[in-house]
Amino acid sequence: MGIGWRGPLAAAILANLDRIDVVEVMADDFIGAPRSSVRALRTLAAQIPVTVHAVSLGLASAARVDEARVARIARVVDAVGPESWSEHLAFVRSGALEIGHLAAPPRTRATIDGAARNLDRIERVVGARPLVENIATLIDPPTSTHGEAEWVRAILDAAGTDLLLDLHNLFANATNFGFSADDFIASIPPSQIGAVHIAGGRWIRSSADTGGERRILDDHLHDVPDPVYELLVRVARRAVSPLTVILERDGRFPPTESLLAQVDRARAALAQGRALAAAA
Repeated sequence: MGIGWRGPLAAAILANLDRIDVVEVMADDFIGAPRSSVRALRTLAAQIPVTVHAVSLGLASAARVDEARVARIARVVDAVGPESWSEHLAFVRSGALEIGHLAAPPRTRATIDGAARNLDRIERVVGARPLVENIATLIDPPTSTHGEAEWVRAILDAAGTDLLLDLHNLFANATNFGFSADDFIASIPPSQIGAVHIAGGRWIRSSADTGGERRILDDHLHDVPDPVYELLVRVARRAVSPLTVILERDGRFPPTESLLAQVDRARAALAQGRALAAAA
């Protein structure tokens, strides 16, 4: 069980390493960072296991991934020696246009094949394929020919990699678009669930021209909701490998004890799922 490393949380994390097993650092925060920051990152990795999470590669695209950007990520991974690293099944640019956001690509054969090719390129540079993460979206990607679960599974199969299953992203998409989160989980081979993210979000109302519907926004600014813990129990019951579970919080930070209580609750959910599996 771990927490995403954020500057405002650094002191709290370092003061509570007895209750935290792992931290996740954002690779992009250390691209071009001064040597002192890289040394501090190595010092952190000497104290506690670290995973690396990237947000800028845009690998789930028919477009070729930027290999110079991949090389910069590779230098961060090499400096840390993490137990794993990960990226999103998203696109973030089209040609020279940067959209500044993790966007859900059209779920088509072209993006399945493009993601597989990009993951091959990434492995050649970094030396290891990333876990790939399902992302939250407020709109169904236009021109899609595959459902989300089918598309994610196809990329895992084509690329030979495992899933970083973000349970709040899954909960939000299932709620917003009316599909079963349990069916999504059941569609992923248990051996291909490599890690888990948990987080919180909030309800928003869409614009009047889309009917003013209420939808869940995955903003990482709120506590983990009950349904996400319930999904974690079910994932832990199915998964066959050890799971690293990371609590993501990007702002509006609560008191340290509140964050640690969420870590403890997730640890209990993980244990409950494992106990159910053993009993079955």
